[in-house]
Amino acid sequence: MSENKEPSVWQGFKAFLMRGNVVDLAVAVVIGAAFTNIVNAVVKGVINPLVGAIGTKNLDHYSSCLTGTCKGDEGIQILWGSVLGAGLSFVITAAVVYFLMVLPMAKYLARVEARRKAKEGTQEVLEVSELEVLKEIRDALVAQRGSGHDQR
Repeated sequence: MSENKEPSVWQGFKAFLMRGNVVDLAVAVVIGAAFTNIVNAVVKGVINPLVGAIGTKNLDHYSSCLTGTCKGDEGIQILWGSVLGAGLSFVITAAVVYFLMVLPMAKYLARVEARRKAKEGTQEVLEVSELEVLKEIRDALVAQRGSGHDQR
């Protein structure tokens, strides 16, 4: 009679923690948090002042009224400036991440991959040329043996 032993909750938790992807995910979260500070500093310190020079830094005050009057708490206001500001902030942040982080990293990885392929290509050429030399030697030996057998 074989008993199916279910792993304990603790054993399952330990197995979960020991998976490689959990550790990778934890590292990604920590790096992402640090990376967020860098991106926010670039956006706040460089991009927002440039945008502020063209227009305004704070779009939260722009709104439209759906009813006749919107004074105080009366009426229905559409705060489209807040939505526009959040959208612009997202686009600016995405552009900073892409142009300052993703694009340079992609170019670097492409160069590394091209070097690796070039190195593999030269190895393949060497292997092919060695193989051709060995085939020529084999053919020469076969030709010598063949001519030696005919003379007997």
